Amino acid sequence: MKIIIVGCGKVGYALCQQLNDEGHDITLIDKNADRLQPVVDNLDIQVMTGNGTSFLVQQEAGIENTDLLIAVTNEDEINLITCLIAKKAGNNCRTIARVRNPQYFNEIDYLKAAIGISSSINPEYAAAHEIARLIQVPDAIDIDSFARGRVDLLRIAIPEDSPYDNMKVFEFSKKFNREVLICTLEHEHELSIPNGSSVLHAGDTISVIMPRKKIAGFCNALQMSAVREIKDVMIAGGGTTAYYLAEILAKSGISVKLIEKDKDRSRFLSLGLPKAQIINADATVHENLLEEGLPQMDAFVALTTQDETNIFLSLYADKVAPKCKKITKISKMAQDEIIEELPIGSIISARNTTTEYILKYVRSLTNSYGSNVEALYRLMDNQVEALEFHVKETGPVTGTPLFELQLKSNLLICCIVRGKQIITPSGRDTIELGDTVIVVTTNKGLQDISDILAE
Repeated sequence: MKIIIVGCGKVGYALCQQLNDEGHDITLIDKNADRLQPVVDNLDIQVMTGNGTSFLVQQEAGIENTDLLIAVTNEDEINLITCLIAKKAGNNCRTIARVRNPQYFNEIDYLKAAIGISSSINPEYAAAHEIARLIQVPDAIDIDSFARGRVDLLRIAIPEDSPYDNMKVFEFSKKFNREVLICTLEHEHELSIPNGSSVLHAGDTISVIMPRKKIAGFCNALQMSAVREIKDVMIAGGGTTAYYLAEILAKSGISVKLIEKDKDRSRFLSLGLPKAQIINADATVHENLLEEGLPQMDAFVALTTQDETNIFLSLYADKVAPKCKKITKISKMAQDEIIEELPIGSIISARNTTTEYILKYVRSLTNSYGSNVEALYRLMDNQVEALEFHVKETGPVTGTPLFELQLKSNLLICCIVRGKQIITPSGRDTIELGDTVIVVTTNKGLQDISDILAE
C-alpha cells in the first residue's frame, strides 16, 4: 500500500517505522528538514521537505497514486486542510487526521462529511478513556477492550502470598470455570505465551482475558482490590487529556480535583468543567499536593507536559499515598525496564494509542479474506499484539475444530464472540462466519484471520 504521512513528530516517526516494517511504500512530508534527518539516517523510506497543505507538494509526493494519507502534525487545522486537499487531489485516496482540540472533536462528524475525512483520531480523548477504565479496576496495570466493551484483556501482577503462587495455568483456568484465560506470562523479565503446564509465581505479570462482568469476581478471588470503589481522584496538569478525563470522571459521579499552575488555563477549565474542582497551583510543590489532600485520594494521575515531572510526581504519590491508584503519562521517554519497575503505577502514552489506531485502520484496508481488524493493541513494549478480527466470509479457518488447524507458533486464540455468547475456546471449538475472534501473538503484522495459520 502506498501511504503518505504528513508530520514528522514522535507519532509520525513511529508510524513510519512500523508501517515500513510491515512492507508499505511510505513517503514522509515535513516542512522542517532537520526533523526529517533522523528518518533519513534510520529508515529506508521517501522523505520530502515541504508543506503538506500544498497541492503541488502532495502532487510531487504522488498523491494521485496514494492509497492513504495520514496527517499527524501538531496543528489540527493543518491536518484537516491537508486531508481536504488530498481528498480532492487524490484518486479515491483515504485520509486520517489527528484532531486534538475539543471544539473540533465535538464537531468531527460534520467535519468528516464536509471535508471527506475517512477517519480521525483524538489521542488525548482516547488516552482519557483508557485512564478512566484503569480507574475502574484499580489493580490492573493495563486494560484493553474488545467486542465493543464486552470482553477485556487485563494485565495484572500476581500478589505476594497469592493462593495462585506455584499453580499451573490449566489449574488456574479450572478455578474460574474456563471463563478466564491467561494469554501472556512475564516471569523475571522473560515473556511467553503460556501453555497449560506453565507455572505461575507470585510477582509474575499476566495478561488475562474475560467477559467484563467477571472482572470484579476475578480480582476479588485473586485477593486484589477491584471491588474497592474509587471515589476521589487528583489530576496533576490541566492539558487536553486532563480536560477529557475530568469530564468523563465527573459525569460518572467521581469527585475530581485538578491542579493546574497556569491562571488562564485554570479559568478555562473552571468554565468547561463545572463539576470538577480546579485548583490554580503548582503540582510540583509537594506542600500543595498535601494541602489538597493527596494522602486521602483513591487515585492520582500525573498528566503534566513533562515526562520527568510526571514520574517524580507519581513517585511522591507512592510515598505519601501508597494505596492509591497511580497513573503516569509518558510521551517522549522510552518505556524501558527501568521505568516500568518504578512504583509509578500504570503508564499511559497518547502516542502509542494513536499508532495502534492507525495500524488497525491500515491493516483493515489491506486484508484479503474479509476479516477486518476491529481492534489492535501492542503489549509489553510492543513485544506482543492483541488483535480482534470480524469474520465476514467463510475460508480456511472456518468450520474446522481448532485442534485441527495448523496455527503459527507463539499464537493463542483467546476468545470467540458469537452473538450474545462469549466463548473461551477449547480445541474442539470452531470459528464460524460472523464471529469476532481475539488473538494474542508475538508474530507481528497479522492483517487477516487467515494469517493465524502457519505457512
